[in-house]
Amino acid sequence: MQTRAAFTTAIASLGFAFPLPGLAAELDGAGLSVAWAVPFAGVLLSIALLPLLAPSLWHHHFGKIAAAWALAFLLPFGVAQGAHAALAVTLHALLAEYLPFIILLTALFTVAGGICVRGNLRGTPALNTGLLALGTLLASVMGTTGAAMLLIRPLIRANDDRRHVAHVVVFFIFLVANAGGSLTPLGDPPLFLGFLKGVDFFWTARHVLLPMLFLCASLLAIFYLLDRHYYLNREEIKPLDPTPDAPLHFDGGINFLLLAAVVALVLMSGVWKPGIAGEIMGIPLEWQSLARDLGLVAIILLSLQLTPAAAREGNDFGWGPMLEVAKLFAAIFLTIVPVIAMLRAGEEGAFAAVVRAVTGPDGRPDDAMYFWMTGLLSSFLDNAPTYLVFFNTASGDAAELMGPLASTLAAISAGAVFMGANSYIGNAPNMMVKAIAEERGIRMPSFFGYMAWSGAVLVPLFIVMTFIFFK
Repeated sequence: MQTRAAFTTAIASLGFAFPLPGLAAELDGAGLSVAWAVPFAGVLLSIALLPLLAPSLWHHHFGKIAAAWALAFLLPFGVAQGAHAALAVTLHALLAEYLPFIILLTALFTVAGGICVRGNLRGTPALNTGLLALGTLLASVMGTTGAAMLLIRPLIRANDDRRHVAHVVVFFIFLVANAGGSLTPLGDPPLFLGFLKGVDFFWTARHVLLPMLFLCASLLAIFYLLDRHYYLNREEIKPLDPTPDAPLHFDGGINFLLLAAVVALVLMSGVWKPGIAGEIMGIPLEWQSLARDLGLVAIILLSLQLTPAAAREGNDFGWGPMLEVAKLFAAIFLTIVPVIAMLRAGEEGAFAAVVRAVTGPDGRPDDAMYFWMTGLLSSFLDNAPTYLVFFNTASGDAAELMGPLASTLAAISAGAVFMGANSYIGNAPNMMVKAIAEERGIRMPSFFGYMAWSGAVLVPLFIVMTFIFFK
């Protein structure tokens, strides 16, 4: 009993240390202190440091560690606001945001994982550059997750006779898992959220095409020169090729139809507006969203049922990467709640400096700052809610943002999608690709090692883009 009382007192003291205003339908960030961001920072630091400092601990217990940080937010919140408020915040984060997000990722992961590219090509600089270019084009059609899951295994297999492969995967993350998804709402979740807010389907393609072409062409050129440097080394090619060259063909072709169904369901949820919604603790559950999510679950089950076992075996398909993403992002979606609330509070919130930073002396949006602030936050926060924060900070009106403020919306869109490549946690496919590569025996850069790559390659290109497109 004394232990229980001490524990309750400790949790209650945390509640007083992190004062919260009364909870309304949505968490009011105006009265939140920066201390409420500590659990979210803890999740990020755990992802960054523990695989480096305590790899065995992280590998076996990352789910428990993520859950502990989620509880570090929810328990003090429950003490300060009551169990009902904690339950409401949890349900909103999980039902309205996390579940649709993870269901779509799981559908793309499952369907793409059922398409096995048989045969093998030799991973020359020209072939690798061509595969990266193909994945970049596919990403805006089938999403960064779908394109990444479809091509990462063939790319790794094509290069399994080479000694230097990590750089191939790093540039794959830059291009296929991020920049390639910048042209349509199907490409990346932030753009899909903009579509649901009223941004025309092809608006992004018209206004972000030139920055996207500049970035992707530059990355492909840099990659080719770097890959060629390694390839010409006399000791680069291993004596024995684990997968000799053979003609290409597909197993699991039914998944191409299921992939088209995924695209159709996502489009349907943005176009069909029946105006009917249920509600759970103030959380609206719209019919189009429920239909989409149930349809995606059905597609997952159909893919698992209809795909030949040999196709998944050929991909070494496993649920490990998806489970890692699911567990870590559950904690991220929960602990990010107060962070997003403080950003949404604008000048009244703890992050008022961020709002002032994106506004020019004349009171108009500063496009360069919107590009960088959206991008820097998207590098470490989930880029979908970050996009929404700055979408609303700039105006919140899709018609105005597509018209007089078109350059600002283009800067927000580019920052959210492009700079998701700055860290492993900037976009969900980044971590999935990393996990698959490591399962195949590739020694990937650490969290900070990857950021050294992005800092050396991406950041200079972003600086040039600022002067060309967002000044």
